[in-house]
Amino acid sequence: MKYRTKTEIMSEILGIANGSTATKTKIMYQAFLSYPQMKKHLMVLTQNGLLSYNVDTQTFKTTEKGLRFLDTCNKMDDMIKALA
Repeated sequence: MKYRTKTEIMSEILGIANGSTATKTKIMYQAFLSYPQMKKHLMVLTQNGLLSYNVDTQTFKTTEKGLRFLDTCNKMDDMIKALA
């Protein structure tokens, strides 16, 4: 597996939690992260308002701000691929 930037990892987490709610386990396995890595990224995304956490169901969901971030990352990725 290639090395991923923090932005790539965070985009992947937001994509996993987009649409439906995602548990910590689902995010960890689908994003191929260790527990400490996942915890760190979830904390940053939640503190910046990109992910919301539901205490009752213990799940994460991408916020509107997170969806805009994800869309911007995808557009930038497409532009970079077009140049290569």
